[in-house]
Amino acid sequence: QVLLVESGGGLVQAGGSLRLSCAASGNTFSIDTMGWYRQAPGKQREFVASMTRGGSTHYADSVKGRFTISRDNAKNTVSLQMGSLKSEDTAVYYCGAGHGGNWYSRDYWGQGTQVTVSS
Repeated sequence: QVLLVESGGGLVQAGGSLRLSCAASGNTFSIDTMGWYRQAPGKQREFVASMTRGGSTHYADSVKGRFTISRDNAKNTVSLQMGSLKSEDTAVYYCGAGHGGNWYSRDYWGQGTQVTVSS
């Protein structure tokens, strides 16, 4: 099993920045892909960004150029630097991790952290 714990959410004004972090523990040796997803009220959970252990990244079109994912394999952490935030970025952000090396690989979820962007 793998435990994922997110941190860094909060309230920010539109145009501002916020950094999310996720720490993985447990059987992390088998994890390849780590990433971020989000779920806005009344909407389905959607992919935001992911990064494989080898460093390949993938972003949703809606966040390209504004969000940057990074990862520290030695510390089993993944971060999401969010910039130029918009009200539509308001959501609960979830960390995900998967055994596969595909951008969409996800076998575990974190508990989520709220990000609220005020306009």
